[in-house]
Amino acid sequence: MYKEDQVQFWENIYLADDAGWDLGGATPVFKSIANELIPGKMCIVGCGSGHDAVMFAQKQFEVIGVDFAESAVKTLEEKSEEENVNVQILQYDIFSLTPKYDNVFDYVIEQTCFCAINPNRRQEYERLVYKILKPGGKLIGLWFPLDKTIKDGGPPWGTTVKEVKSVFNENWLVFRDEFSSLSIKPRQRREKLIIFEKI
Repeated sequence: MYKEDQVQFWENIYLADDAGWDLGGATPVFKSIANELIPGKMCIVGCGSGHDAVMFAQKQFEVIGVDFAESAVKTLEEKSEEENVNVQILQYDIFSLTPKYDNVFDYVIEQTCFCAINPNRRQEYERLVYKILKPGGKLIGLWFPLDKTIKDGGPPWGTTVKEVKSVFNENWLVFRDEFSSLSIKPRQRREKLIIFEKI
């Protein structure tokens, strides 16, 4: 078992208030994209404290947020109550979403989940996302960090645009591919918006 597969590894990060990936609010890139999408069923994998889950729910998406750190899940529960939005919250290992949620979602949101799992499980992650999306469903990803290599260790484990596209190669179309001007300053050019469509 990899350290990243253990609930306590992530729980300790939250307890130490060391969740450096948490922007403290909804992701600007996703806020913009939310206005372009037709609301549907959405899964946010590794949703953390759930800022994006709440934002998408406010925009009438049917959101399931998945994380296996208890502190993250509790924070999201409190947030969705405060904001009076309906987010279904699962304290789950994302890899156990299949087969129960196969072909359920119109959208999967990826941000700092791909880089959090052990690199040896990336193909498994691709299979999971493929299974839980409906045909024609979209994986909306901010792929990060592009300025690190696997040798640098992790998490976050580094990746490259080339690697991401090679993982999501078979049975996927690249729907959109850009460095967004809305990326927060510390992540500009270190993350890339790539949306894949399941075919």
